Amino acid sequence: MRILLTNDDGIHAPGIIALHHALTNSPADPPPTKPTPTKSPPTKSPFDEVVTVAPLTVQSATGHGLTFHKPLAITNETVNDHMQGIAVNARPADCVKLALTCLWPDRFGEGARPDLVISGMNAGANCGINVIYSGTVAAALEAAFLGVPAIAVSLMLGNHEPDYACGATHARRAIDAVLAHGPLEPHTCLSINIPPCEADNPHRHDPLPLKVCPMNTHGLQDGYERRVSPGGAVYYWANRSGLEFRHTDPGSDVSELFAGAITLTPLKYDLTEHDHLHLWQGELEG
Repeated sequence: MRILLTNDDGIHAPGIIALHHALTNSPADPPPTKPTPTKSPPTKSPFDEVVTVAPLTVQSATGHGLTFHKPLAITNETVNDHMQGIAVNARPADCVKLALTCLWPDRFGEGARPDLVISGMNAGANCGINVIYSGTVAAALEAAFLGVPAIAVSLMLGNHEPDYACGATHARRAIDAVLAHGPLEPHTCLSINIPPCEADNPHRHDPLPLKVCPMNTHGLQDGYERRVSPGGAVYYWANRSGLEFRHTDPGSDVSELFAGAITLTPLKYDLTEHDHLHLWQGELEG
C-alpha cells in the first residue's frame, strides 16, 4: 500500500514528522493491562511507501482554498534522517491536486495513484464545525473528491506540551483498526481526532477507546479584542480557542473527544441538501 502524506501545518511541522514515523514503523505494542509471560510480536506495517507532499509554510484554517494566480513552486526537502518530501508553496488542497495530477504519475508512472491519502497530524483538533475551516480536512476531502480514499488526523492540544510521537502512535492504531476491515472505497473521507497527549502525563500511552460519531454542528463562540495601532488604526484580534461551542450534542465528536476518546467521523463533500430539492423544484419548476 502506497500512502500520500500531507498536512496544513507545513512539511517541517512536528505533527507530520511524528505521523510519518508512526506510519513507516511498526506500531508500538499497547501497554499491557497485566503481566504476560511472553510479548506479542509487533504488527507488521501494511504501508510499502509513504510519500510526503505538503505545504512549505503553515496553512492552518485556510479551508479548501486553491491557488490560481501564481505558480506552484516545489522544493525537495530533507526534513530529518528518516523523512524527505516535496514542499509546495501553496495550500493543502493544492498539494493534493498537484500530487495526484503530476507528482505521483511522474514518480510511479502514468495513471498511478496512491492507495490512500493521509492528512495530518494537525496541531489542534478538527472537530465540530471546524471541519469547514480546516486545511487538514480540506486536503483529505480533495483527495476523496478526486477518487482516492483519505483520512484526516488531528491532535487536540491541551494546556501542556504535546507529545506528538504519542499522538501519532494512537493515530496509527486507529488507522490500522480502520484498514483491518479492508481497503477504503475510492471516495471515502474519514476524520480522526486524538485527545490531548501531554508530555507530562504518565498515562498518555494508555489505550484509548475509539468512538464513531457525527460532527457537532453548533457554531463557535467567537470573540475579538479591539485594539488600536500606534498610528490610530483600529483592528481586531481573535481571542477564542476555536474549541468553544455554543452547544455540544451528546454523542457528537466534540462530546466524545472531550471525554477522552479517539473519534472517527465519516465526511462527505456533497453539500446538497437533498431533502429540500423536491421543495424547491415544486416552487420554481412548477
